[in-house]
Amino acid sequence: MKVYRFWKPFGVLTKFTDAEGRPTLADYIDIAEIYAAGRLDMDSEGLLLLTDSGALSHRMTDPRFEHPRTYWAQVERVPDEAALDALRNGVDLNEGGRLWRTRPAEVELIPEPNLPERVPPIRTRQTVLTAWLILTIREGKNRQVRRMTAAVGHPTLRLVRWAIGSITLEGLAPGKLLPLSADELVRLQKGITGRG
Repeated sequence: MKVYRFWKPFGVLTKFTDAEGRPTLADYIDIAEIYAAGRLDMDSEGLLLLTDSGALSHRMTDPRFEHPRTYWAQVERVPDEAALDALRNGVDLNEGGRLWRTRPAEVELIPEPNLPERVPPIRTRQTVLTAWLILTIREGKNRQVRRMTAAVGHPTLRLVRWAIGSITLEGLAPGKLLPLSADELVRLQKGITGRG
């Protein structure tokens, strides 16, 4: 079984082909028969796991297994404790005309992380402060983190997935791919044998 970690840059689709000619994983990865285990929006950056194992990919993407995904989110304005508590308790989001409540998230304000500049850079307003959050969720609805922060009044400007379970971006740079070490693979496999 092959498993790789990849730092998906901003503006890259989480697939290998695109009829519209937009940037894809194929612009960075030249390894046959591996596929993304999950997705990351085009306008988000960060950790993506790729594998040749359909079973692993299924376990990584099945919401029943509740794998933690940790993000660094730069948001407009500085959230107060009420906004942070709302994220911690779950917020109501609209999904196809139906309201659903997110599972509780782990969230804290953090100093700005040491990240490479985004290309292109985010647009900021001189009169509006921004803040950084570290936020861990255990579900993966479409654009969930962005929708959650917007729901509490703090739209996300930049979103970087830092970790999936115990696997992180540590030692990677945008656009770079590395195979998991033997230790990382053991930790990943232990982490995906939970619920189901």
